[in-house]
Amino acid sequence: MLTVDIQKTLTHFELNVDFTVSKDEIIVLFGPSGSGKTTILNCIVGLTKATSGFIQLNNRTLFDAKKVNLPIQQRKIGYLFQDYALFPHLSVWKNIAYGMKTESFAKQLMKELRIDHLADQFPNAISGGEKQRVAIARALATEPDLLLLDEPFSALDDATRERSHEELMRLHKLWEIPVILVTHSHAEAEKLGSRILYLDEGTIR
Repeated sequence: MLTVDIQKTLTHFELNVDFTVSKDEIIVLFGPSGSGKTTILNCIVGLTKATSGFIQLNNRTLFDAKKVNLPIQQRKIGYLFQDYALFPHLSVWKNIAYGMKTESFAKQLMKELRIDHLADQFPNAISGGEKQRVAIARALATEPDLLLLDEPFSALDDATRERSHEELMRLHKLWEIPVILVTHSHAEAEKLGSRILYLDEGTIR
């Protein structure tokens, strides 16, 4: 279970959100550009520090404005960036192995995601859909307690996006960890979200 109750002073408005996510949920953050969606993800993972409030994951306090601000590597969160952020100089396997906990689990993920045949390839030699699956495998190889996805399907063609939706739902059932997904697509939000949180200028409407 993830509990988020944070405030963050931004340039044009005050971010003020309060929500929970259970392990059987995919929560979608939906709203216009600049409404605070990615800032929420960055606060949860520890890339950005909230002004006040608290964040708890499975009864562990990740952030408490008064006393706690765990570093990123201690939060046990997988984060899939919009551009996937793969290391271009590392092979697919070395990208996935970078933060892995156990080699056998990382190799199992590669089989689950049908990318084991790409192990020795480099990111510039594989397709957009393959890059996305590599990035998901890398995020899950850390064996996180939470998965954050920042518009992971926006650069994919329609057919690949459809397959990726099915993949995400299958993995979510398999690994049973809470997922937060940011998207600009209402159809995608309706399809994938257990709940949709509509964000407007830093507030859930």
